[in-house]
Amino acid sequence: MIITKKTSILFGFITSCILLSCIQAEEIKHLQTKPTAYDIRNFGAVGDGTTLNTSAIQTTIDICNINGGGRVVIPAGTWLSGTILMKDNVELYLGHGSTLLGSKRHEDYPRQPTPKFRSHKDIGGFYALIYAEGVNNIAITGSGTINGQGKYQKPRYGGGDQDGRPRNIVFITCRDIRIEGIRMRDSGMWNQHYLNCDNLIIRGLDVYNHVNRNNDAVDIDGCRRVTISDCHFDTDDDGITLKSTGSAPTEDVVITNCTVSSHCNAIKAGTESSGGFRNITISNCVVTPSRHRDKPIFSTPIDGITGISLIIVDGGIMENVTINNIVIDGPMAPIYIRLGNRARKYTEGIPKPKIGKIRNIAISNVVAHSHGNFGSSITGLPDHYIENISLSNIQLFAKGNITANDFRIKVSEDERGYPQPTAWGNLPAFGLFLRHVRGVTLNGVMLGVDEPDVRCPIWADDVQQLSIRQTRISGPIISGPFVKGIGLTEYDVEKPLLWTGKVVTISE
Repeated sequence: MIITKKTSILFGFITSCILLSCIQAEEIKHLQTKPTAYDIRNFGAVGDGTTLNTSAIQTTIDICNINGGGRVVIPAGTWLSGTILMKDNVELYLGHGSTLLGSKRHEDYPRQPTPKFRSHKDIGGFYALIYAEGVNNIAITGSGTINGQGKYQKPRYGGGDQDGRPRNIVFITCRDIRIEGIRMRDSGMWNQHYLNCDNLIIRGLDVYNHVNRNNDAVDIDGCRRVTISDCHFDTDDDGITLKSTGSAPTEDVVITNCTVSSHCNAIKAGTESSGGFRNITISNCVVTPSRHRDKPIFSTPIDGITGISLIIVDGGIMENVTINNIVIDGPMAPIYIRLGNRARKYTEGIPKPKIGKIRNIAISNVVAHSHGNFGSSITGLPDHYIENISLSNIQLFAKGNITANDFRIKVSEDERGYPQPTAWGNLPAFGLFLRHVRGVTLNGVMLGVDEPDVRCPIWADDVQQLSIRQTRISGPIISGPFVKGIGLTEYDVEKPLLWTGKVVTISE
């Protein structure tokens, strides 16, 4: 081949075009994979703590969404805002030193449209600082703070938890959600409420919520495929709360590696139970007294009511729950499992719910020392038994110092009352009170008191198929049998180590 000057120039031109195309392709590829960030300051936001930035933040979110999604950045500063609406494919990023500060004014929180998914807490639309319905692939991340200024959030109407106070976050019927790393403070009502959502990850949050009624830490409500991990929760009301306030069950939930402090119930499924709960695992958590030592808003015990509560009272089925590796310090009742019949409808025009079911619960490796004197309990209803419960490697040690005048022998059914051990106070067993239960296994359980206590370790009323093995009782126990049975049938109870009294007494 003869290479002329013309050919050489043409060859060089073609080679340059090829190289340029390759470079441009790499640059385009880089641009396509690089996250797109939108700083709220570029859209008029001012972080002085007094300028209302609702419109600027919303505009930033909207443009990010229109352009295909990306990250909306809230940089260091204090950014006052009313309700903002999340959109598809948007990550709201709170930079270090940033605070998204909720407005104190009612008018900055417009009531959102009535959601398609109806639930008991829906009064025709919710109020929230951050809201989304039917939105996918969203996130709130960073190391900044969301502060709802809940101390100043007053009721608009009515009472209870349906009076129009705003939550910090409300997401309804959303999918692929990630909440990670942020601090959350001072909500007007529940702190964060996820209703009928799918694929939710909550990781590394620090929540402190002690300024208003109903200050829960997190409420998972009729959601599916949920992970909560590596969080610190400290609240006046309930801590980690699973609910079912509508027709959807809460299912396929993992809760792990969290510390929880509550003046009410630290880790709880209920009270609302319409859709039920299934396939839930809770592990490696510590329940500890709250850092907030002022009088609780609801005048509850300062160190909390329960460590773990599993509740069905509005119909629904709870099944397939495992709880493992839990330390419980402080509350009045370490374990509370309750089947009741409040039978509250989640919306008008539907049938009254039937009595629900609780079954297939395994609790293991729980240590609760120097807890209050209410006692742990597992209680069903007449002809409606809680079924298939196993407790293994459990240590329950109450404070004691209880005389015959300090507890009730006759414990009311209270099937329609609010399901909480405060309704009963000190039960007639310092360790475990069982009633209307079928199929209970206790293995490797240690029960005791710190100071003298006249109550028996275990009370079993209308219990079938009770098996107790390898137990130990310690502390200054004054009198009574190991198990006091009333209508107890089909039982196999091994004598506890070093126990000198009667093992089981039965009465009708």
